Amino acid sequence: MTDDLQDLDAVASLTDGVRRQAYQLIAGGSGPVGRDEVAEALGVGRTLAAFHLDKLVAAGLLEVSYARRSGRTGPGAGRPAKLYQVAAAEHAVSVPPRAYRTAAELLAEAVEQAGAEQVLYQVARRHGRRAEPEPDVTALLTGHGYAPVAVEDRIELRNCPFHRLADQFPPVVCGMNLALITGLLDGAGLDGEWAAGMDAAPGRCCVTLSKK
Repeated sequence: MTDDLQDLDAVASLTDGVRRQAYQLIAGGSGPVGRDEVAEALGVGRTLAAFHLDKLVAAGLLEVSYARRSGRTGPGAGRPAKLYQVAAAEHAVSVPPRAYRTAAELLAEAVEQAGAEQVLYQVARRHGRRAEPEPDVTALLTGHGYAPVAVEDRIELRNCPFHRLADQFPPVVCGMNLALITGLLDGAGLDGEWAAGMDAAPGRCCVTLSKK
């Protein structure tokens, strides 16, 4: 199956109302979620919740992990629970197909080869400053494709809107990402309250926000 058809199947899987609610619940959470939690939140049976969650896994929208929720280990601790979280893979559909991803890859490679990273960062920061002002930092980030999660006195981003490009051109794209978020904070008047910085870690965006 081609990438376009796989993406179409992934998006089509969200047409079911319960499945879409399950995905939104997990996407809006701060960590892996069990089927019992999903069933309770949606008001459906555990078996039905598991069915829809596994369909989302098959579509590539969710990933599975296993952990003992009680924290106990060794004999008598019970079987690890099956947990679900949003997959890192991205899915986009255009009809007819468009090669925007290829164009973005070519542009990123050209910037890297030309050594024009600083120009890109200036443009990204200026673009962020021009965005629609939003006084709430979580709403600001969510409105620009990020998935912010509060962790004590900082905000982590559970996704990167530029994930595939960042994998291929990390210095260029991660620097652009930092400049864009810094511009968003500046434009929204939140730069006196929050500071964006590089803090790469597996499973999330390379940028985090810290309280000043």
